[in-house]
This record gives sequence, C-alpha cells and structure tokens, in this order.
Amino acid sequence: MNRLWLCLLLLLMLSGCARRNYPEEKSGGWHFPLPGAKIISDYGYRNGRSHSGMDLKTVNKDKIYAVYDGEVVFSGQMSGYGNLVRIKHAKGLETYYAHNYKNLVTKGQRVKAGKVIALTGQTGRASTPHLHFEMRVNGKTKDPKLYIDFKKQTRRR
Repeated sequence: MNRLWLCLLLLLMLSGCARRNYPEEKSGGWHFPLPGAKIISDYGYRNGRSHSGMDLKTVNKDKIYAVYDGEVVFSGQMSGYGNLVRIKHAKGLETYYAHNYKNLVTKGQRVKAGKVIALTGQTGRASTPHLHFEMRVNGKTKDPKLYIDFKKQTRRR
C-alpha cells in the first residue's frame, strides 16, 4: 500500500499538480538577485529581533537584479532600509531590495527579470555593504528560501 501512495505522489509531482504557483510562470522571467553572493544573515529571528528578509554579501556597488518581472512601486529612502527598491509582481508578491548605494529604477517603471535595478551599498541600518532581500505575499513577509535555493542560486520548483 505504501508503494502505491508513493507512486501516486510521484505522478502528481511529475504532472505539475504539486508545484508552487510562481509569479514568473505567467511572464516567463526569473533571475537571482545578486549572483555570486553569500548569505550573511537569514530570515527569521536574530539577536532577539525579527529579521524580515535575507542579507546577501558580495562586493560594494555590485549589480542587483530584479528577480521577477514587475512594476516598481517604490524607489527612494525609507527608515532602516536606506535606499530601497520595491517591485510588485503577479499574485500579490512584492520583492524588496534595500541598503542600496544607488537605485537605478524609478516608481512606475516596468522591469523584466534580470534588469539591473540598483547597486549594493550600506545605507540605512546596515553594518556592511550588502543587499537586504525580502519577499512579501499580500503584505506578509515570507522566507525567501521557500522560493529560491540560495546555495544553487536557482528558483525552487
């Protein structure tokens, strides 16, 4: 009986019924936000405080890429975040790119996955140049690791 259930589960997975419903599947685009980066701080609690995203480190003024196709809904300074770019995507998803040295996009601009949107920096509440990357669905923060494999720098299926 266990073998039958395993076969049914495998069949569902192969048919696509068990796949996550990603915004980019509608538009076709996806890109890792900071190629070559390493995680310096995970999503969740750190030092007794909630950390709403992941911190990714490469070199100062490195290129930051839009993860999915979408529309820039904010490009400016915000307390704590410093220079911030927020992009609205399909299905209630928004991505946040913070502590930027310089934002390269403007509010209202449509962007494709893989477009350079900012350069890494140390603005706002940041102790070293890096990218603070957040994912929110319908306004609630989500662990980016649910959607992205940061070791392989690929999206999860």
